[in-house]
Amino acid sequence: MRNENEMMALILGIARDDERIRGVVMNGSRANPNAAPDIFQDYDIIYVVTEIGPFINDPAWIDRFGELMIMQKPDEMGDSSSADGDPYHFLMQFADGNRIDLTIFPAHRLDEMEEDSLTILLLDKDGIFGSPPPTSDKGYLPQPPSEKKFADCCNEFWWVSTYVAKGLWREEIIYAKAMQDQVIRPQLHNMLAWYIGIKTGFQGNPGKFGKYFERYLEPELWDLLQATYADADIGRTWDALEKMGSLFRLTSRHVAEHFNFSYPSAEDENVTAHLKHVRTLPKDATEIY
Repeated sequence: MRNENEMMALILGIARDDERIRGVVMNGSRANPNAAPDIFQDYDIIYVVTEIGPFINDPAWIDRFGELMIMQKPDEMGDSSSADGDPYHFLMQFADGNRIDLTIFPAHRLDEMEEDSLTILLLDKDGIFGSPPPTSDKGYLPQPPSEKKFADCCNEFWWVSTYVAKGLWREEIIYAKAMQDQVIRPQLHNMLAWYIGIKTGFQGNPGKFGKYFERYLEPELWDLLQATYADADIGRTWDALEKMGSLFRLTSRHVAEHFNFSYPSAEDENVTAHLKHVRTLPKDATEIY
C-alpha cells in the first residue's frame, strides 16, 4: 500500500505536469485536524482545470494513479449525465487499498465552488484561490434546532414508529426494518446530535451517520443506543424499537428543556401505549382495539 507521502507526491505530480490542471484542493478527513488518521482515509481531491471535456472524453489519463480495483463515475449513473462544464467525479478504489475521490472542477466557475471549512490548498498555479483560512470542522458541527424543526423531528419519530409496529405484527421484517432504520433512526440521530450540541456548546462533531457518538454520549446512553440495533428476529426488533423510544424520550426532553421547547408528551404516551398493545395483539385479531 502506497503511503501518504507517495500518494500526495503522485496527486501533485500529475497536477504539476498537466497544464490543464491549474489548482489542487483537498477536503475531507485528511484536512480535518480533529480526525484520527487511519489506513482507510480517502483522499478527497479537487483538480481545478481549464476544461472539463478532455478529462471525461479520454479517461485513460486516470491510469497514472495506479491499478484500479473499481471505479465509479456517479455523474454517468442512472438517467443523469454531466453537462459539459459541470464538475465531474471519478471515485477510484485502487488495488493497493488507497482510494481517491477526485472532482474535476472548471476554473471559470471557481466562484461557485461550495465553501468547505475542511479545505487545504495544495497547488495554485495562477494565484486564483487567495489565502484560505486554517482548516476546521466548524462547517460540520450540529446547529441548534428551531422549535419547528424540533417538533417535526418528534412527530416523525413517533408517527413512523407505528409503521414499524404494523410491520412487526405482520411479521414483515424487511418492511419493519426499513421504517426503523431508514426513517425513525435518522430522527433519533438528529436528536442525539442536538443533545451532543448542548453538551459541547455546539462545538462537538458527531461525525457522518453519528460515527463519533461514542465520544460524547454518557456510557449508559451509548449502551442504550447500541441496544437499538437488532438482527432480523421479530422479538429482538421489538426490543430495539422500545429502546429507541426510551433513548429518544430521554434526549428530546433534555433538548426541549434546554431550548424551552414543548415536548409532545401526549403523542409519546399515546404511541408508546399503542406499540405495547400491538406487540401483544394476537395474530388472529380481527380488530386492533
